[in-house]
Amino acid sequence: MKTLLIMRHAKSSWEDSELADIERPLNKRGKRDAPRMGRLLREEGLLPDMILSSPAVRARMTAEAVADQCEFSAEICYLEELYAAELSTLLNVLRMLGEDEATALLIGHNPGLEELVEHLTGKWHHMPTAALAYLVLPENLWQDIDENTAARLVFLWRPRELP
Repeated sequence: MKTLLIMRHAKSSWEDSELADIERPLNKRGKRDAPRMGRLLREEGLLPDMILSSPAVRARMTAEAVADQCEFSAEICYLEELYAAELSTLLNVLRMLGEDEATALLIGHNPGLEELVEHLTGKWHHMPTAALAYLVLPENLWQDIDENTAARLVFLWRPRELP
């Protein structure tokens, strides 16, 4: 079995209208929520073996804050294809993971992440900014993920629902 953590980037700033979408940083709420989700991973004992992130500034900032708070010591893998990725791209990225990675954290954007969760669980779930889905996959190898994979959603944390 494999554990897949799917996280939408934390809340981004729209303050500078001249910034390209990929360059938007986190806003005050995003800078608060991203570390909270990292601490949650640590408290739940869900230390990822691999963190894959979109290269967008808001996703990078989210990944770095989460990694710091959950005490992830490896290098974060930033993949261009994760920026505004569609379902097929997300599945292909997961299939490329090594068999030694039991737990992977994927940080990216909607609507792709909501589509991925729906595809794997068979049910749509709203994923606001900084939401974190905890899924267990029946496959022993990432490369075995396909259109028939049926994951179990263990939990979906949304920052506004946390104490």
